[in-house]
Amino acid sequence: MIKTIIHNTQQLAIIIKNRYQKDGVEFFTPSDYSQQLAYMSHKKGKKIDAHIHNRVSRDVYLTQEVLVIRKGKLRVDFYSQEKAYLESVVLESGDVILLASGGHGFEVLEDLEMIEIKQGPYLGDEDKTRFEHVSSDKLDIKQ
Repeated sequence: MIKTIIHNTQQLAIIIKNRYQKDGVEFFTPSDYSQQLAYMSHKKGKKIDAHIHNRVSRDVYLTQEVLVIRKGKLRVDFYSQEKAYLESVVLESGDVILLASGGHGFEVLEDLEMIEIKQGPYLGDEDKTRFEHVSSDKLDIKQ
């Protein structure tokens, strides 16, 4: 239910499949990631302490993003930092992915609705380097 994509000891992504279930709180990311990803399941009546988030200065050198698939299917193609194609995974309704490092590209396989969450502000072309997608005859789709 949890899939981790790793290349040369570098974590590229964490996928939480829509069937994942566990009581309580489960964090999937190390504390030094600029995006923190957790799953929470609580019973009716559970109170979570009221709180505010303190203003804290952080240095962010790499954009990490979370995608929540609300509807449809999306193929995610993973690439090394050197733009070499590695493998692909298909996400479906209810799946969540944290893209932590390396490169990625997408192909919509069924009409898609998704939510993207990442650090801002967005800097346009300064934020990313675009490159050629893998050809369909070289796809290696993992489960």
